[in-house]
Amino acid sequence: MTRTRARRGEGALLREEILRAAEDLLAESGAEEALTLRAVAARAGVSTPSVYLHFADKEALLEAVCLRVWDELGRLFRENDHGDPFRALGRCGRAYARFALEHPVQYRVLLMRPPLSEREAVPAAAAACFGHMVAVVERCVESGILRGDPRRLALTLWSSVHGCVALVLAQPDFPWPDVDELVDQAVVVAGFGSAMLSRVPPTGIPASAELAGDLDELAERLRRRRSEEEGRSPRSRRGGRSLPG
Repeated sequence: MTRTRARRGEGALLREEILRAAEDLLAESGAEEALTLRAVAARAGVSTPSVYLHFADKEALLEAVCLRVWDELGRLFRENDHGDPFRALGRCGRAYARFALEHPVQYRVLLMRPPLSEREAVPAAAAACFGHMVAVVERCVESGILRGDPRRLALTLWSSVHGCVALVLAQPDFPWPDVDELVDQAVVVAGFGSAMLSRVPPTGIPASAELAGDLDELAERLRRRRSEEEGRSPRSRRGGRSLPG
């Protein structure tokens, strides 16, 4: 496959064709090793030197290709960050995990290995992820459900969800349970843990027996409240069961 030589002013079009070709190769192979400049040039129908006109090396091309999907993560956060702040935090955490698992190569390249470029102290992908997390956490702090510095809280929550998906991606043959359930539990534990910890002084961590009693009391209060809510729902009064919120 050959391509007509680009005319003056068509450099941006050629760059886009190269990126699309590289994206297709990455999707087909599922591995970054397949993304050689020679293979990308052949797929795009151009010479290898033509690729060098737009990308200094393979690492620069790989970074550009992986960043093409990163705007999708921002869209997912915006779609889920509405309504009750704490529920929104959970939805965004699950959306983040789904995004990572649906784009494993891009996620591994951008967030599970050293930066591809030395131009930035913090890679653009990491900065974008952190910014999305902080925005959601800030609403939780404003509502009072979380207490403390939103940036520190966001780092804790991000670390928890990232750790979950990174393990799944790094150890695909491990006998994991249902991945959706695993992610859901990790998100719930991280969210509730952060909410509780933000109310406990650093030197006031309770002993296990005391904590167990407090948690049992909280669980009982939640069960009673849930029963009251179900009793007030129209569906419950008709004899059916109300769906979980």
